[in-house]
Amino acid sequence: MNMKRGAPVMKEIIDIEKIVSSMTLDEKVHFVVGVGMLDHNDNPKGKVYGSAGETLEIKRLGLPNSVLADGPAGLRIYPEREGDDRTYYTTAFPVETMIASTWNREILWKVGEAMGEEVKEYGVDILLAPAVNIHRNPLCGRNFEYYSEDPLLSGEMAANFVMGLQAKGVGACVKHFVANEQETNRMTIDTIVSERALREIYLKPFEIVIKKARPWTIMSSYNKLKGYYTSENKWLLTNILREELGFEGFVMTDWFAGSNGAKQILAGNDLIMPGKSYQFLPHRTDETEDIFKALESGELSEKILDERIKKILSVLVKTPSYNSYSYSNSPDLKKHAEVSYEAGCEGVVLLKNNYALPISKDTPFVVFGTGQIETVRGGTGSGETHPEYTINLIDGINERNLNIDKEIVEFYSSKVKEFREGDYKISYGSWNEEIKPKLPENLFDRDDYEKISRRNDVAFIVISRISGEGKDRSLEKGDYYLTDDEKEMLRTVSEVFRSKGKKTVAVLNIGGPIEMESWKDYCDAILVLWQPGQEAGRIFADVIRGVVNPSGKLPTTFPRNYDDIPSKSFPGEPAENPVRVVYDEGIYVGYRYYDTFRVQPVYEFGFGLSYTEFEYSDLNLKKNGEKIVLSFKVKNTGNFAGKEVAQVYVKAPRVKIDKPYQELKAFEKTNLLAPGEEQRISIEIQYPELASYDGYNWVVEEGEYEFRIGSSSRDIRLVGKISL
Repeated sequence: MNMKRGAPVMKEIIDIEKIVSSMTLDEKVHFVVGVGMLDHNDNPKGKVYGSAGETLEIKRLGLPNSVLADGPAGLRIYPEREGDDRTYYTTAFPVETMIASTWNREILWKVGEAMGEEVKEYGVDILLAPAVNIHRNPLCGRNFEYYSEDPLLSGEMAANFVMGLQAKGVGACVKHFVANEQETNRMTIDTIVSERALREIYLKPFEIVIKKARPWTIMSSYNKLKGYYTSENKWLLTNILREELGFEGFVMTDWFAGSNGAKQILAGNDLIMPGKSYQFLPHRTDETEDIFKALESGELSEKILDERIKKILSVLVKTPSYNSYSYSNSPDLKKHAEVSYEAGCEGVVLLKNNYALPISKDTPFVVFGTGQIETVRGGTGSGETHPEYTINLIDGINERNLNIDKEIVEFYSSKVKEFREGDYKISYGSWNEEIKPKLPENLFDRDDYEKISRRNDVAFIVISRISGEGKDRSLEKGDYYLTDDEKEMLRTVSEVFRSKGKKTVAVLNIGGPIEMESWKDYCDAILVLWQPGQEAGRIFADVIRGVVNPSGKLPTTFPRNYDDIPSKSFPGEPAENPVRVVYDEGIYVGYRYYDTFRVQPVYEFGFGLSYTEFEYSDLNLKKNGEKIVLSFKVKNTGNFAGKEVAQVYVKAPRVKIDKPYQELKAFEKTNLLAPGEEQRISIEIQYPELASYDGYNWVVEEGEYEFRIGSSSRDIRLVGKISL
């Protein structure tokens, strides 16, 4: 992939020092605070309807208001505007967990580019994405917005997304810095985490994206870290983020975060968003008042205020707004839909396949489950999207002219409509998102299933889940667990179809793991469709008929039992209203825990099947200066063209520092390999990438390092050892 992209052309080289010296004190104070929630009270209407916030305009100094809007599954602005006949749709891309399942850097770049064009052409300057928090616990309500349980995978995916986005001349905002892995009491929860875990797990993805992609902005998080709000933590925002990680852009707060505007400025926040927190939080004072008081008392100096403004300006002068870009309001949505489709296809994960998939175009099949009609494209909250359309599973099947049981499709279409007009009406939440009461699923009796099975060779059963910002998922039926009627439907369909030598396939339209151990044996195949954006049905139809060979790998562990997970303190204590959460699992997050302590998951990190088979061979491993160079061959030994994700785990020696059994240190996705075709993969790993944090420094301990190359964290095909 060609990584060279043209930088945005600025209208002129400006003297930031001169601008700052020309600002009045009142302008300075208001410039570091947003203008308030747009379209609320007497706040500005906003240049782009539905954007999340704006910076202050100072016309006399030639400083326009810059526009910030949500992501990360697509630009979130409102498609309809009062008094305007035009529509302003944006593309709904797969959720971050799904695009992380591609393990494909080039796909992330493409998604970033496509989203960046929409950001620019709709008059937005900075996209509030990507989010790189860690999948610490499967019940986090926003995990769908985060990439992975692994910091390397998260950082690499985010870095390529940011590079693609910023190549379009708009800015990324990497969030939420840091240790913001739950929604329960997210604005007040005190996160207690060891410095080693903080650095090796939670800061690491930020470090990777900062060093590789140089994002324009970072967003500090809501939570406290060891007693201090992250947005008011100088050690975190100045010592770590700026001095150690080398971040050069500006830092903004999350919306309404923290307790005091002056403390946030002192700590290293440059921009307080959205401003006027008191309009929503009665206990807060106006952030500008906080700053004026601190200036008067001498707690805050004008020099520090100037430094914050310079950081903001160093970014804003690169924006389309500052450079008077004439945006079109007409991004290429058709082209971006193709990118969304491609990303979704590569992110589908095949967990099980007992000769059930793919089906032929003529294979008669039936789809059960209301998710075939109400297919979930993504989660709710700031990760919501407003596309022109969403192709549900049935739309995709019909468009591809597959041999589906149309009688059952018509039944579900009318039944869902009946439910929604009756006892299961849709309401709307605080984000104006649809709140859909869960529908009954087991809508046929056994005799009906018997009749249906006689005319169909394969039964697909759709299980759908949705979650969103502001609330964590629940350890209940209908969320983490299947409902009784979902499980009964699976069991009965399986028994009936298998009795005739026919197949049953579960389709998981989900944003994160659900319990599977109790029912996976009912299925001949299991397909994780995730929440795949607006092209959902097309992706599904092309995968099941073999036009697309699944190549996704799990970016997060699916535990066998919830009690097996390491993050047992989630979401904190006291249980009824948590005020603090202790990350007592330390560095043993996700597969690091399962592998080290020999706990068997139902499906491990990095796992994913294909319609073909791959063989690994010819490992070459050597030291070259301050790096390890390894190469190996991957060959397609099956009958379908396909892609493989080769994963490199390192088992480090335990000398003075305790370490996980193994850690992901590199990965590479092959090209599309034809049957019999092979590709040599070459990877370099720098010595510092093998380091552990000993409480004071990063240390690469002497001893034997085992390099474990395979198809998943538990399917290791090649092993080589080197002593350092």
